[in-house]
Amino acid sequence: MRNHNQYLSSYATKDEEAIRCTREEEDIRPPFFRDIDRIIYSMAYTRYMDKAQVFTYQKNDHISKRMIHVQMVSKIARTIGRALGLNEDLIEAASLGHDLGHTPFGHVGESILNKISLEQKEGYFHHNIQSVRMLMEIEQGGVGRNLTLQVLDAIMCHNGEFLNQEYRPIKKTKEEFLSEYHASYQDSNVIKHLIPMTLEGCVVRISDMIAYLGRDIDDACALGVFEKKDLPKEIIDVLGVHNREIINTIIMDIVTHSVGKDYLCMSDPVYRAMKSLKKFNMEHIYIKAHGSDTWEKYEHMFRLVFDGCMKDLQENNKDSFLFQDFLNYKNKNYWNNNSDSRKVIDYIAGMTDNYLLQVYSNYQNNQ
Repeated sequence: MRNHNQYLSSYATKDEEAIRCTREEEDIRPPFFRDIDRIIYSMAYTRYMDKAQVFTYQKNDHISKRMIHVQMVSKIARTIGRALGLNEDLIEAASLGHDLGHTPFGHVGESILNKISLEQKEGYFHHNIQSVRMLMEIEQGGVGRNLTLQVLDAIMCHNGEFLNQEYRPIKKTKEEFLSEYHASYQDSNVIKHLIPMTLEGCVVRISDMIAYLGRDIDDACALGVFEKKDLPKEIIDVLGVHNREIINTIIMDIVTHSVGKDYLCMSDPVYRAMKSLKKFNMEHIYIKAHGSDTWEKYEHMFRLVFDGCMKDLQENNKDSFLFQDFLNYKNKNYWNNNSDSRKVIDYIAGMTDNYLLQVYSNYQNNQ
C-alpha cells in the first residue's frame, strides 16, 4: 500500500507513530487502516444495526439507527480530516468504533445501566469507556482487538455531549491513557475533562455532534414532534434549516478557521449557533423522546434482565441466554478477572434493542 504520510500535514498523526497496547508484527496495511478492518469485522460492530439512536420502537424505517450515525460521523470527520491533511485512517477507525459500547435503547439505557453499575459497586458506566473496554477486554473471547493507542484514545475521548469552540489535543503516554480509562470508573468528573491525544481524535469528537444535531431534527420532524419552522431564527440564519446545510456550514467553518493550525477552531457565530441548536434539541427532542412511563418500563426491563442473569450465573445455568450467547465464548482470563456483576453488565451493554426484549420476555415468562 502507498505511503500516504507524504500527503499529511505536519500536525497529522503519522503511521509510524502508531502504538499498539501489545506489540505485534504488522502486515501490508498501515496500522490505523488495519484498525478499521478489526472494528468492521468485530461482533460489536455488527450489532450497530439494531441499536437505537434517539427514538425507539418506531415503524418509520427512515429514522436513524446507531449504524447510520457512526457512518455519518465517519464521513463528516473524514471530510474535515482530508481538508486539513490529517490521517483519514485513524479518523475512520475511531469514528466507526466510537459507539460500540452503547447500550440498547441509547442514552436511556446508558443511564439505567449506570445506576445498576453504581449499585453493584462496579463504578460509573459511560458508553465511550465501554467502547474502549469492548475493544480491549471483551471482543474475541476476552482477548480484545489490540487496536492502536491513538484509535482507542480517540474513541474514549469522543464524547459529543460537550461542545467547545476550540479543540486542542494533548499528547499522552500509554500509561496516561490507561490511567484516564481506569479513573473514569471511579470519578464521574473524569469523563467531562477527557481530551484526545491527536488532532484526528479532536475531529472525531466534534464530528459526533455535527452528525447528530441536524439528523435528530430530521427524525423529530418525520415523527411529527415539531416542524422545521419552529427552529429559532438565530440558528437558521447561521446554520441553515436542513441537515445538509447544517453539516456543510459547520464543516466549512471549522476547515476555514483551522487550516495551518495544530488545533481545531470555529468562528464565534457558528459556535454560538451550535450551542443554541444543542440546547433546542435537548429541550424539544432528547428530554421529550421518552416520557416517565417509558423510562419506568425500560428500567423494569433492564433490572429484570440483570437480576435474571445474576441468578443464572450463580446457579451456573448453562442453558441460559447468558451462557449460550456470551459466557461460553469467553476465555479463562475474562472469567477470572471480572466479577459476576461486571460480566452481566458487559452482556447487557452489548445487547441490541430486540435482543434485550427477547431476553426480557424469556425471564418474564419464567417468573
